Amino acid sequence: MWKELIQLFKKDNLFEQAYQEAAKMLNTDAAMYDASVEALRHKDTAEVGLDIHSADKEVNRSERDVRKKVMTHLVVSGGTNLASGLSLVSVVVDIERIGDYTKNIYDLAVHHPLRLQGGPVEEKLQKVETAVTTDFKGMIEVFKDRDEDKARVIMNNYKEGLSDACEEISNSILSGSISGLDSSDATAVSLYARFLKRIASHSRNIVTSVVNPFHRIGYREK
Repeated sequence: MWKELIQLFKKDNLFEQAYQEAAKMLNTDAAMYDASVEALRHKDTAEVGLDIHSADKEVNRSERDVRKKVMTHLVVSGGTNLASGLSLVSVVVDIERIGDYTKNIYDLAVHHPLRLQGGPVEEKLQKVETAVTTDFKGMIEVFKDRDEDKARVIMNNYKEGLSDACEEISNSILSGSISGLDSSDATAVSLYARFLKRIASHSRNIVTSVVNPFHRIGYREK
């Protein structure tokens, strides 16, 4: 899918601009993610070298700009390559949502008094963090390089248990089946696991666009 889309972008400067802006949005998301996780999990304060809320607003502005560029192209071209345009618009929605969830992680860090530790679920939480971070950063490379083989690997990783692992952490806390966490830590860990799950899910949606046509974005490859 993306190979054909990129060929189109090369022929249309407006679409090329839109694609590059989407890639820039992903870079901003990555910087927000790294800073937010650092603040929540590795520091006793929420002080970071990035204004998370301003960065999120930048992502939001870019989403609107990409939509405008795509719409302008479609109007001028009479709807030519409609599916390609819709695919890019779909992708930037997922990119914007990732920005929202990274901001949510940062807000957790602001309101949680010290660095967050998972107690009895710490080992599971670390494994989830590693998997989400790996797939998220891998997704950015896939988007930029249009690497279909790597896209399929990330799609399979998510399907093979990442979502379930996030749910297990949250549900074990909500059900009261674990002990050793005070109410503040328990709430924060549960929310954090949910946010990681959503970041992974939106990353997977973007990855599926590399191998799937527009109507199957977010679903397994046929």
